[in-house]
Amino acid sequence: MYKAVFLDRDGTINEDVGDFCSPNKLIFIPGAIEALRILQEKFLLFIITNQSGISKGVFTEKEFIRFNKYFNKLLKKEGVVIKKIYYCSHIKEEKCICRKPSSYFLKQAVQNYNIDLRNSYVIGDHPHDIEMGYNVGVSSIYLLTGHGKKHRQDLIIKPDFIATDLYKASIWIFAKNKLKVGKYCNFFENMI
Repeated sequence: MYKAVFLDRDGTINEDVGDFCSPNKLIFIPGAIEALRILQEKFLLFIITNQSGISKGVFTEKEFIRFNKYFNKLLKKEGVVIKKIYYCSHIKEEKCICRKPSSYFLKQAVQNYNIDLRNSYVIGDHPHDIEMGYNVGVSSIYLLTGHGKKHRQDLIIKPDFIATDLYKASIWIFAKNKLKVGKYCNFFENMI
């Protein structure tokens, strides 16, 4: 079985600028790409994201899929591979089965990629990310980037760790698991 990290996208990897799927609005959060490089040395990387902009008519699903290809291409140039991007296109009022905090996509990843949830992590900047992980027993890290500071008081379920950003979250995961990082080892060990 494989260990995985399930990441929110907007506010976790890139700046949250509202509903968007335009390359000119994509700004990676400082340290996020380095964190993804570190994490992928021991974990498969997945993105689980609510994208209600599709249902609201802000952009089409086709435009979103095209943006995902662009997003993945940029990350691949940086040496980062996202195994799969799962997305919910619905608004909350549609009461679908896939919108976070539903664990629907976590369960799909288990079936499709043989994931060991007990040794995996959910990382995000919204309480529903933490709740999604809790629903199936996955350790969770709440980030103070994106909406994190704003919604911290809304946390009903206590995350396993609260980090200022994705980079600090990656350090915590490796320290907690006593893992060594391959080519980032010297730099990384100085950070712990």
